[in-house]
Formats: sequence, C-alpha cells, structure tokens
Amino acid sequence: MKETYQTAHTDFSRELSYGDYLRLDTLLEAQCPLTKAHDEVLFIVAHQVQELWMKLIIHELTSAMALLEEGVVDPALKMLSRVCRAQEQMSQSWEVLTTMTPADYLEFRWAFGKASGFQSYQYRLIEFLLGNKQPFMMRPHRHRPEQYGRLEQALRSPSLYDLSLRLLHRRGLNIPPEVLERDFAQPYQPHPAVAEAWLTVYRQTGRYWELYYLAEKLVDVEENFRRWRFNHLTTVERTIGHKQGTGGTAGVPYLRRALEIVLFPELWQVRTLL
Repeated sequence: MKETYQTAHTDFSRELSYGDYLRLDTLLEAQCPLTKAHDEVLFIVAHQVQELWMKLIIHELTSAMALLEEGVVDPALKMLSRVCRAQEQMSQSWEVLTTMTPADYLEFRWAFGKASGFQSYQYRLIEFLLGNKQPFMMRPHRHRPEQYGRLEQALRSPSLYDLSLRLLHRRGLNIPPEVLERDFAQPYQPHPAVAEAWLTVYRQTGRYWELYYLAEKLVDVEENFRRWRFNHLTTVERTIGHKQGTGGTAGVPYLRRALEIVLFPELWQVRTLL
C-alpha cells in the first residue's frame, strides 16, 4: 500500500501535475528584469501580482453585473464580497514595495522608458465597470484593438452602479428616466431622486433588505478602491517624490486628484440625510 501511494504521488509523466495545472513554467518565466538592479525583481513581481488580482476582480465584477441585470442579488453579493477581499490583497501589496528606497528605484527606473501603471488595461477596465468613465483614458490602448474594443464596450454600457439603480427601479423605487437611460459613456452625475430612493432603502431595511445589503457592498467596494489609490499615492510619493510619472502623468498630483473621484455619490450622501 505504501509503495502504491508513493508512486501515485511522484509519477506525473501521464498525469496533470500542480505545476502543469497552474502553468507555473510560463508564470515564473514572466519576470524578465532589464537591468541587474536587485529591486527590479520586486518591482516586476509586485505589479504582476496586482494584475492577477485585477483579472479576478474583473471576472467577479462582470459576473455580478450580469446577475444584477437579471435581478438576481444574493450570488452577486457574494461576488462583490470576493472583489473586496481581492482589493484588500492589492492594497497590502504596496507594503512590500515600500521596502524599496528611492535610490533602489533609480537604479532601474530609466530602463522601462515610458511604461507606466497608467497604461494598465485591466485597471482602466475596472474603472469603467465601476463608473469612472473618462473616454480619453482609452488612448494608450489604441494599438491593441481587442483591448480597445472591450474598453469601448464597457465605456458605453451601464456601470455597476447604473445596474444597481435599475434594480431599485424594478423594485418599485423612483429612479427618474434621465438616470435610467442616460449616456453611459459619461461620468455619472448625482441626482436628488436617487438620493431619496437610497434614503428609503436605509430607512426601511427590513422591507428592502437585499437592496440595503447591496448598497453596503457597493460602499465596501468603493472604500477599498479609495484605500488602494491612497496606498498607491503614498508609495509613489515615498519613492519618487513629486517627479513626473513615467507615463507622462503629473505623478503625485495626478494620483491625489484621483482620490477625489466619487463612484457612488448618493450612497455617501445618504449617511448625512439619515
């Protein structure tokens, strides 16, 4: 019996192994430093891990949005909870990067030229799905038709918040037509009737429990998104100060302005109105 057990767990010539299933050869060969600087490996790994978490976030967000469009709430809430946990992992990853000093970063920063996180296709897609619709942000992706096409589709489609408001409307709450059928390629603008609808949900949680729970999940998602942005800002300022970003952005000032973006405005307003 012992010999059979050992053979079954050591001979993978005809079986799918752990490394094969996860394609670890491809994954672990994807770290290709351009310099001999010690910290470049850290920089590459940290950003690749962020992109992997973003891939999961996109998977969960798009699935949750499809369910909300159908009026199915509970499984969507579970997916949004998973988004939040992935966001927390992304925020924590900045802690590892803070071990890299400004001098460490300058050893290899020159090597990747104008490459920048500003050009992350997945980050831009997440922003669009969450409702931060800024068409000019698509420009860095024109050379990749498949990516550009998916961004354009997300730009012109209802965001997570738009679909949530449609759900409120289907559950009998007053969401005006100009909100439900707006130009989705434009950033969402707060509306007093929407604030009043959410206020009804928060004042009658027993009656609108699913919508109340959805509202709190949306707040969780935005809060975690803000925390990720703040940690990003702090890490960048600690590493390069107020130098211009490699992608041509203003660096720290640009990241600071991004902190002012509010994705689900009425859900923050309702706390004052209660």
